[in-house]
Amino acid sequence: MLKRTGTVLAAAAVAALALPADAHAAAIACGGSVSTQGISGNGCISAERWKDGHVFMRNITAHTILTNTRPHATWVEYEAYFRVVSGGHWVKIGNGRTVVQRRSTVGPIAIGSTDRVCGPVNVKVEIRVHVRPAGGAWSNWSGAATSQCQT
Repeated sequence: MLKRTGTVLAAAAVAALALPADAHAAAIACGGSVSTQGISGNGCISAERWKDGHVFMRNITAHTILTNTRPHATWVEYEAYFRVVSGGHWVKIGNGRTVVQRRSTVGPIAIGSTDRVCGPVNVKVEIRVHVRPAGGAWSNWSGAATSQCQT
């Protein structure tokens, strides 16, 4: 019962963190979970529109939510890549490392971001994230996508 309650509380905390804190904050959307050796991660994306003079811009940020099911704390590394879906190539936008306590979840953690000019078409963009425990193997990719200049 205690384990189930902890899981429910952790899920509620992650859901609360994914909501914007104020009217100007960007919402965070997460993709599916991937795991390796007791560490799982979700690739998440946020996009915030802004204006630079007469040009509309979009700041796209990659995030991750990390879960450690191991009985001990461990260092976890993560990387994020970005691309425009229609013909773009993957570009690394950030990486990092953090300690995740035993049987706990942390995040969303911002990994990296990129600014893009909003074009005449609402272009779809995506990120992909993978994770690994220190000294371990990389997980598969977890991705998330958004329209670059949606209102």
